[in-house]
Amino acid sequence: MAYRKYKLALVIRVIILFFALTALAFAISILDFQKNLPLNIVILIPILFILFYSFRNLYRFVFRRFSEMDDFFESVKYRDFSRWFNEKSGAEDLRELHKGFNEVNKTIHEINKEKEAQHLYLKKILELINTGIIAYNIDSGEVLWINDSFKKNLNIPSLKNIQFVKNRKPDLFDSVFVKNHTSENSITVDIENEKTKLLIASSIFQIKEHSYKLIVIQNIDSTLTQNETEAWKKLLSVMTHEIMNSIAPISSLAETLQSKVQQSIEHPENHQIDMNDLDTGIESIKKRSEGLLKFAKTYRSLNKITKLNLSKILVVELFENIKTLMLPSLESKGIALHFEIENFNLEIEIDSYLIEQVLINLILNSVEACKGIESPKIILSTQKSIDGQPIIRIKDNGKGIPNEIIDDVFIPFFSTKKSGGGIGLSLCKQIMHLHKGRIQVKSIEEKGTIVSLIFHKLKKEESY
Repeated sequence: MAYRKYKLALVIRVIILFFALTALAFAISILDFQKNLPLNIVILIPILFILFYSFRNLYRFVFRRFSEMDDFFESVKYRDFSRWFNEKSGAEDLRELHKGFNEVNKTIHEINKEKEAQHLYLKKILELINTGIIAYNIDSGEVLWINDSFKKNLNIPSLKNIQFVKNRKPDLFDSVFVKNHTSENSITVDIENEKTKLLIASSIFQIKEHSYKLIVIQNIDSTLTQNETEAWKKLLSVMTHEIMNSIAPISSLAETLQSKVQQSIEHPENHQIDMNDLDTGIESIKKRSEGLLKFAKTYRSLNKITKLNLSKILVVELFENIKTLMLPSLESKGIALHFEIENFNLEIEIDSYLIEQVLINLILNSVEACKGIESPKIILSTQKSIDGQPIIRIKDNGKGIPNEIIDDVFIPFFSTKKSGGGIGLSLCKQIMHLHKGRIQVKSIEEKGTIVSLIFHKLKKEESY
């Protein structure tokens, strides 16, 4: 709309100028200046005045708009986007032109603010990371940007120019700044009389007519030390967890046997000790202790294909060992332990020490889930799948596992307990994987959890 009005105003002015020129030409052709000069001058003056006014008006009309655009482009040239053009007064087409200029200034101003915010955000991120970064002008050595990690890794102060490093530490300067590392390289540098390994990479980039070099470094020694420390912490956590899980039932059973022996010594006539029970209890303590020692030796290779000490065992015998080992501890907590055996002749080929460790872990998880539950109970059952695979199930009536985390329970070091290490179920899964079996969990909140251990099917010629 503004352009149309501008075009209309321009056409009107051109038409007026055209008619003024035509009138002047006509007047000159018909007037006789020799016969009546004063009258002719009187007639020509208004025409000349109109012609002059029309030309002046057209010139000012066009020149002013070009002048406004020239001012705007001048401000763009010098990046002065703070100027505000008047939108309230003047010709309508000029007001529209000013409005467009202001919109452009406003947009560029907002873009600059966004770029500044992004720059600050990126700068903050680069300051927080452990990787050292520096960018500098190749010709002058002037530092464009450097983060604290770079200064810390090389033990240098704030830099304005890399010549400082060249003057103070020429060997370091040659290794880091002079040599090109187009791909990641490992270098050893001398920092404060100590050999330090660095992972380094560099790249050259262009900004306008200047060339810059970007160098990225990472201290390998400190990273490896930190990773090793974390790995040892996690390993110790796992070992402590499993040892405590085994020691707890051993301690409880030993305490029960000691109590019976003490009562038999003090009151032999009323508390005669059953030697078979005593022998069975001691045998359970012995076997679990041997299993604990074997586990300590085996754990470090659980993440590899390990040759297990496999043997065929009746599930009822496995349950009997677990009953002897766990029953005293569960009874002291008021938790009932039941066994449901569908087939007393069902056998599985397992490393009994490791599978006992799995069952102990799962039972202790059930004990934790049954805290605060009325009439808590844990049921160990066995059956065969449709395909004939032996299955051992551990079922409790505890609090259950929320749906949103049930898929995460086998992730190493994932735990919902404040004191938990998050390695019990992940370790169970590893042990079952070594047995070429699998473990499944089904749970309903406030109703309980069922954990199924599914073993591979024995061939006919392997069975008794």
